Amino acid sequence: MSAELEDMAAREEYQQVKEKPQTSHPIHGWDDQEESAGCGSSLCTVVLIVVSVFLVLIFFPFSLIMLIKVVPEYERAVIFRLGRLMDREAKGPGTFFILPCIDRYQTVDLRTKSFDVPPQNILTKDSVTILVDAVVYYKIFDPVISITNIRDAGWGTRLLAQTLLRNVLGSHSLGDAMTNRDLLANQLQQSLDEATDPWGVKVERVEIKDVRLPQNLQRAMAAEAEATREAKAKVIAATGEMSAARALKEAAEVIANSPTALQLRYLQTLNVIAAEKGSTILFPIPMDMLGGMSAWGAGLGGGGGGQGLEQPSVI
Repeated sequence: MSAELEDMAAREEYQQVKEKPQTSHPIHGWDDQEESAGCGSSLCTVVLIVVSVFLVLIFFPFSLIMLIKVVPEYERAVIFRLGRLMDREAKGPGTFFILPCIDRYQTVDLRTKSFDVPPQNILTKDSVTILVDAVVYYKIFDPVISITNIRDAGWGTRLLAQTLLRNVLGSHSLGDAMTNRDLLANQLQQSLDEATDPWGVKVERVEIKDVRLPQNLQRAMAAEAEATREAKAKVIAATGEMSAARALKEAAEVIANSPTALQLRYLQTLNVIAAEKGSTILFPIPMDMLGGMSAWGAGLGGGGGGQGLEQPSVI
């Protein structure tokens, strides 16, 4: 009962993986832009913007090629003007405008991506070395902080997934790693999602693909399982023999109490032998004759000693 309660508590703990609200995370340099920008910097920015607009007007309509940009539905564009983040919100989908020479933009894919975690050598809680690999599904929910807060959100998620996979499975025994994969995957998904949330990454799903054991441990577990099966087979065979002996004893008691039952059994045996295709020759002997012969033999054995007759031998 206590084991079931512990298992239910573990499941409740691991299954508490809910959608976290997408709170506003701090952006590197965004909050300090106005404080760090001086008069000279503001004047230089204004001058460069004016020059860029002037060039656009001069080379119009050829400047529209560099002025208009398009991003598809599944992408967003983060614009930087003179190295500074232009807006807290990303642009797109559809068309947007940039100023040539002073604006740069980076596109962020919002679709769900997946990657394989390379096989990791993990030492479990009960000191068993196993090789575990997994697959992670994630997506970017905030394009701005995924660009400004980390250099490569996808690569950082890959490295963090490898580390957390070793940490999570290393704190559990081999039995948990083999039987409770879903619970461990949920715990790994929750830990990875919390760690990547400041990067604008949402980890949607983690699946443990395979848990490989050393060859010597596989042989030991196979020998243990085989010995267990053999022991169960012997117990079942012994139980069957005991039940058969008990049934034969009851049948013998029934036959002993009813001579007709022996006659029926004799006829049944003849029927079974006659049904077989072979060269067997049958000599049916009535059971009454056998009973008379047995009585006659008993009489000769009991009273023939005084007359000097020898008891006939049965060949």
